[in-house]
Amino acid sequence: MKDPVYKLIELTGTSTTSIEDAVDKAIKRAHETVKNLCWFQVVETRGNINKGKVEHWQVTIKVGFTVEG
Repeated sequence: MKDPVYKLIELTGTSTTSIEDAVDKAIKRAHETVKNLCWFQVVETRGNINKGKVEHWQVTIKVGFTVEG
């Protein structure tokens, strides 16, 4: 395809380990049902604090994929 068309979806991954793990979990889950995933953009990062430590990460990403022609 010479000039691809993309669609965006927004996902929120969660992890008790790290921001990167939250992103990986969101992408791996989307990969199970969405074809042609190409790129992602982190749009929001947040988390829960418990006793002065990060307890849980939540990362919202936009994921782009090519629309089949």
